[in-house]
Parts: sequence; structure tokens; C-alpha cells
Amino acid sequence: MELIGREKEMLQLDKVKASRKSEFVALYGRRRVGKTYLVCEYFEYQFDFQLTGLANSSTHQQLVNFHTTLLRQSKSAPDQVPQTWFMAFQHLMDHLEGIQKESKLVVFLDELPWLDTPKSDFMIALEHFWNSWATNRKDVILLACGSAASWVINELINNHGGLHNRVTERIKIHPFTLRETEQMLQTQNSVLDRYQILQLYMVTGGIPYYLDAISPAKSAAQNIEELCFRQGSLLVQEFHNLYSSLFRHAEKHERVVLALSSKAKGMNRNELAKAASLSSGGGLTKVLSELEESGFISRYSLFGKAKQTVLYRLSDFYSLFYFKFIKDNTNYEPGVWVNALDHPAQRAWAGFAFEQVCLAHIEQIKKALGISGVLTSSSVWESKDDHHKTQIDLVIDRRDQVVNLCEAKFSINPYTITKSYTEQLRNKMGIFRQETRTRKALFLTFITTYGLARNEHATGLVQNEVTMDDLFV
Repeated sequence: MELIGREKEMLQLDKVKASRKSEFVALYGRRRVGKTYLVCEYFEYQFDFQLTGLANSSTHQQLVNFHTTLLRQSKSAPDQVPQTWFMAFQHLMDHLEGIQKESKLVVFLDELPWLDTPKSDFMIALEHFWNSWATNRKDVILLACGSAASWVINELINNHGGLHNRVTERIKIHPFTLRETEQMLQTQNSVLDRYQILQLYMVTGGIPYYLDAISPAKSAAQNIEELCFRQGSLLVQEFHNLYSSLFRHAEKHERVVLALSSKAKGMNRNELAKAASLSSGGGLTKVLSELEESGFISRYSLFGKAKQTVLYRLSDFYSLFYFKFIKDNTNYEPGVWVNALDHPAQRAWAGFAFEQVCLAHIEQIKKALGISGVLTSSSVWESKDDHHKTQIDLVIDRRDQVVNLCEAKFSINPYTITKSYTEQLRNKMGIFRQETRTRKALFLTFITTYGLARNEHATGLVQNEVTMDDLFV
């Protein structure tokens, strides 16, 4: 698999490699998003020391792993397993000082959070290694990588101890965009059209590891059935390992995402605490922060409300699909997905998942609207009137005195605006203007797969159209 995308991240690594001082790089992102692959490909698998932490292991097991790894990579490693991380890092320094090369020494510590076992003093030893040895040289690149994004943020980047402000470069690895997803599938000789790629994206969320399992000889529906429903397949088993490998006490995190999966439009903090049976205190704040940093949930401001008023939504495509279709599907029957393509449950899921795709591609939407250079803020909106409860999927508030009210519609054909829907849209815009009291021009914007069917209802009502192809830019 060749390296797809990651242009910005590689520029950051170029800067690190070219600098005249030692560099401490923190890389983080969701599990399976391709962090390790990026580092290995960029450095062409040439490291002066590389170590991967062990999941759910004791300090002794981590130190044995360190020792056996060092024995394979060093000619001067001691015979004895180090008893502490201080001894381990001393052995690492001895190994690195024996290497003669003109380029920088590259140390790659993968799954760093797993190395930091309770009472291991790992972080203190890492601090000593960096502050007392690496920073006194100009030729060290320390790459610290982890899927537990909140740990990397809190314990490494925002460290309040001896590693405070020591990270010189932070790189967050995001899932692929639709364009990058298309590029990756093309390298696998896939000839699927964009509608089918979009369907795959709404299940996999652009996670490279999942996309790598796509068969180019099968349709999107066939691939989804094979990966998500056949017993023992990749995405049937994935959920059980996903959260437990990232979070300590992962049951709270799972309760939050389960609660959010039940309400597509999202929940405020109090609603979420009640639905997940969690107290609305510091514990919930920590769980929400960890889920957000790891890319599983997103917070969205509400147009016209105070900044602290937010809605939380489940933004991890795979988790949403798991709760909707995989979790309770205990008995696999061939055709369970392919033969139910027009089922109401599938249509409801596809509509919401397409909204999430749009929220993940706001920059592409702005480009299609010709406002890439205009200062904007994006939010969602819901009416406060219980008798006229209505929502808008995406609100783009523009500095040029325009507000785009975006409606996302997933359809296999051009979307048809009916007479009755026209009245709903006009009422929605009227309620929006009345409640928000905005004086800006309101541009009704439709984001669809194949555009709008031309009729008297669309003409004059819709100011802007964005299609599926625009999202692939």
C-alpha cells in the first residue's frame, strides 16, 4: 500500500528532519488511522531504535519487550533485562552513542501510552532521557506515537512536569477524506464509482486499515456485508477491541457513544449524562474530552447561542454503523445487507451518515460555494419552540453578510423537492430568521449526491447546490 495523502504531515516531518536541533515529535490519532504506517513509510523503515508498547501488560513485561527489542537492534546491548525504565533508557543512550552517522538519530516509540503502566516511573525516565541527554545534542529525533489521543495530549503535549513544553512538533493524523479514500481504492485496482465509494466511507469513515480490506472485485454492498456481517470478519470483531485498547475504564466511553447513537442529531451535556447514566461532573468531562480527542465524537456550537452551548454527536462512522446494524445481528444470513438496501432503517442511517460526511468536508463545501477565502463559522441549529421543532444540518455564517442554510440529502437519483417539502423549507427559514433575528441574507443550500431535479419548486427557492463530486475535491 503506497502512501496516500498526508502532505501536511510530511511537510512537518521534513521540517523536523532539516532542523539544527533535537526534535521531540508527538503523533496521535484514532486507532487504525495509519500513524505507524506514515512514520515507517516516511523514514523508509530505517530507525536507530524502534519499540512498540504492549497492550494490557505489566511493567516487567514492557521492560522485557524493551530488552529483547534492543538485543535485536544493538550489538552492545547488555544481557540482563533492565529492572527500571531509568536503566532501560541508559541502555538506549549507550546504544545510540555507539552509532556513527551523518544524519539524525531516529528513535520511534510506538503506542507510548501502553508503556506508561501504573507506578512504572516511565514518564520520569523519559523526561530524564530527553532533558539530560537528547536536548544536549543536535541530532536526535524522538517520535512518540499513540492511539490514546487524550493521553498524548494530557500526559505528553500538556505535561506539567519535567516535559512541560518539551514537545517540539505535534502531528494529529486524521482519517482520509473522500478524495484520499478514492485514491487508496484506486491503488487497489477498484473501479467503484463515487456513489459506491461514498457508501463505503459512511461505514468505514476513511480509516485506511478498514479500506485496505475492501475487495476490488465486489460492490460496495457486497463489501459491507462481507466485512460487517459475516461471523468473524474484520468489522464484526473490531468494536470489542477498539475502545478497550484506547481508554482505561472504557465502559463509560462505550455508554456515551451508545447513548449518542440513539439520537442522530446529537445531545447537550445534560441530555447525554442522563442517557448514559453518568453524573454530569468532572468524570463526564474527562470521558467527553478523551472521546473527542480520539475522533469518536464531535461537539458543534448552536447558531445564535452562547459558545458554551454545544451539541455532542457521534462522529465515528464505524461506531454508528456498529450500533445500528452489527451489534444485535447475532445470526448471519447471506444477503442480510444486499437484500435490504431500500429498508427504512438503511435509509435513515444513510441520511444521517451523509450529514456526517458533509460535516467532515466543510472545506470542500466552502470551495464548491466559492467562499474558501471568506471568514466563516460553522454550526448547527435547532428551534427552541417545541411546537415548531426543526433543525438545520449545517449553518455556515459568512463574514460577507450571508448565512448558508445547508440541507444534506442522500439519494440514488437527483433529489426532488416536492410542493409539501417546499412549504416545510420556507417555514424552517422563517422560524430560523425569527428566532435568530439575523439580518443577513439566507441562502438555502442543498448538498446532494446527484444534484436536484429541476422543477418549479427548486427554482427560486434554492440558491446554491453542492453535489457528491464536490466533496471528492
